[in-house]
Amino acid sequence: MTSQIFQKLKTTGELIREAREKKGLLLRQVASYLEIDQALLSKIERGERKATRENIIKLASFLDLNEKEILVQFLSEKIAYDLQDEDVAKEALIVAEKKVAYLKSKKSVTTNY
Repeated sequence: MTSQIFQKLKTTGELIREAREKKGLLLRQVASYLEIDQALLSKIERGERKATRENIIKLASFLDLNEKEILVQFLSEKIAYDLQDEDVAKEALIVAEKKVAYLKSKKSVTTNY
């Protein structure tokens, strides 16, 4: 990918903090928009808590981030943390990729009827 998000391999929280600061927004302003506690947003930015998918989508819009890129970042981070201690992580990812393709193809067949 050519995106800066993927080149720097920053955490989702770091990307959120950078975007927030770039726009000159305070934690409390963004937390209020998300309808979450300021302390929770601070923990998300520091990587101590994980945002929800819904929060990521809202943040993308509010902070002018590319929604697809930040969602990919968020999901890949989720997967990486789940698999980081697994010896067979790479093999599992290869199989998972095939399963996702299979499930998508199966889903598209059922929705075409």
